[in-house]
Amino acid sequence: MGHGKNRGVASGIKTRSHDDTTEQSLALATTLPGEEGGAIHAPIVSYYNDRIRPLLDAVDRLRHLKITSEGIQLPTIVVVGDQSSGKSSVLESLAGISLPRGQGICTRVPLIMRLQNHRNPTPELLLEFNGKTVPTDERHVAEAIVAATDEIAGNGKGISNHPLTLIVKKNGVPDLTMVDLPGITRVPVHGQPDDIYEQISKIIMEFITPEESIILNVLSASVDFTTCESIRMSQQVDRTGQRTLAVVTKADKSPEGLLEKVTADDVSIGLGYVCVRNRIGEESYEQARVEETNLFDTHFLLSRISKSMVGIPVLAQKLVQIQATLIVKCLPDIVRKINDKLTSNIEDLNKLPQNLSSIAEAMTAFMHILGSAKESLRKILLRGEFDEYPDESEMHCTARLSEMLNQYSEEMNSKSGGQESKTTFLIDEMRVLEETKAIGLPNFLPRAAFITLLQKKVKGIYITPFEFVEKTWGYIENVVVSVLMKHSENYPQLLSSTRRAAQNFVALKKKQSVDWVNDLVEMEKLTDYTCHPEYVSLWNNLMAHQNAFTEILNDHSKPTEMRIEGFGDVDVAHLRGNVVQVQEAFDLKMRLTAYWKIVLRRMADCMALHLLYSIHNLVNKEMEMQIINEIIGADGNGLQRMLEESPVVADKRKRLNNSVKLLKESKEVVAKIMDNIATLAL
Repeated sequence: MGHGKNRGVASGIKTRSHDDTTEQSLALATTLPGEEGGAIHAPIVSYYNDRIRPLLDAVDRLRHLKITSEGIQLPTIVVVGDQSSGKSSVLESLAGISLPRGQGICTRVPLIMRLQNHRNPTPELLLEFNGKTVPTDERHVAEAIVAATDEIAGNGKGISNHPLTLIVKKNGVPDLTMVDLPGITRVPVHGQPDDIYEQISKIIMEFITPEESIILNVLSASVDFTTCESIRMSQQVDRTGQRTLAVVTKADKSPEGLLEKVTADDVSIGLGYVCVRNRIGEESYEQARVEETNLFDTHFLLSRISKSMVGIPVLAQKLVQIQATLIVKCLPDIVRKINDKLTSNIEDLNKLPQNLSSIAEAMTAFMHILGSAKESLRKILLRGEFDEYPDESEMHCTARLSEMLNQYSEEMNSKSGGQESKTTFLIDEMRVLEETKAIGLPNFLPRAAFITLLQKKVKGIYITPFEFVEKTWGYIENVVVSVLMKHSENYPQLLSSTRRAAQNFVALKKKQSVDWVNDLVEMEKLTDYTCHPEYVSLWNNLMAHQNAFTEILNDHSKPTEMRIEGFGDVDVAHLRGNVVQVQEAFDLKMRLTAYWKIVLRRMADCMALHLLYSIHNLVNKEMEMQIINEIIGADGNGLQRMLEESPVVADKRKRLNNSVKLLKESKEVVAKIMDNIATLAL
């Protein structure tokens, strides 16, 4: 019953659909040859190595190209285990070679073991690290690994996440690629850093977290599986165990209760268990396999464990099958990611500026920047098109400038003086008439009185046009600088001078506007003229109230208050007794009121015309020459600077070129295997 349970668990990786209603098996560990008959005499070399080899070669080639540096994960068997769990013994048995042994951490760097079945009776062993390849042999491989590890991680007992690759081409080994990680230890020994546990944990989690990783968890038969640190880590990233296969070592040392532990599966090992016997002393690997077979055949406790769950040959067979199915499953997604990344990088590379090599090329590029910037400014400042900035409302310039003009007009009207106090109606006009009277004919309104009152009103709104000029040109400066920076971003060496040029010529345009506004205000102070017929019409409408006003002045029996359009309720009590002067003051006030409406409208209209004309000249006539003079200069040094590619752009170009080269090579690797993948009968 226990055996059946384990085969059920080991029969495939179980994955749930998004609605958790169905389970599908990826059938990674299928029925082994001879399982139905009970005893298994599976050789280390799988019966379909020749079919698997092309898949594994493709993935190993991608790993060698460092495709993971592009964020593309590869299907990987990751070997983890607590310190002294027997990891090295398992790997030695699979590879048929000796690995470093000793106290403490033997594996100090990720060791990528590439096992390749080799028909040549003479084994070939190679170490790859730090960009070089070092040949070795079975006798010296352990020492060579130690020397390479010291070069990578330094002498001592520290660790590193930079990998070391061991290639073993040997007759009889399974076609496997595995990554052996440092054994987990919690207590640092002499020479180890205090945070050794954290360092090891970080490396392990980095390798086992990707969904493309299969976790080969090595457990000692002598320990409680539920307390193993390696189990705890694997459960963090593979809670259901669908990516985890457990190897139980030292079965001969702790046979009691082992059957119950591997069949109860208290720690959710989805791919099942394989129990093995470690090689002892000077045993050859062949002798060790014979002793292992004998142990699980004859031991009164261990012989009860299903033959599909014991022995290095069974482990090799399962790993090869799991690995092959995992590769077949992952390759289409790897191909898609490579293509997507390649397309994206080529697009980014094409967006980079041309690497300029002559003054002529620099001039062409510079004029292209100016032309593009001018067209963008025409769109947003003159034509009201904002397709380049659909979501940036501040760059919808015609709308923002219109809002500013409307606000300017409203402020002018609001600052022109609200309703007078009803008890002070005509007081200012009478005072000014008194002070400007001269020897002459009566009933003539002195022009000096009109100009005096007009100047007072202009003075009341004097600051508003200047504030508007400051505000609008500050806004235009931000827009122009933003557009120029956008079009110059590929030439960082030009950014500061381009910004300075933009600020300088916008400052010049602002000064011109300030001078123009000053002239406009002074003209309104000195001149009382309009040919607009609305002036006379407005004055007549206002003067229509004069008869009623005069009647109230003369008839003391009537109420002293009356309503005058545009002024509200006024009190005339303080005006009685001086009818002639009051009538002149009334006429003067109505003339000034009618004319002031014309003045305000004229100042708003002229401001709009001046602003649009100035922007038109800035974009179409003045900006180009100003920037050329500022950036290029008389000696042409600005163009010379364009030939010096900025370090940021140069680094980005180099990185993208390297990435494109890597991805193209990777694409060729997977293309060759994808053409034939459907024909692989795994």
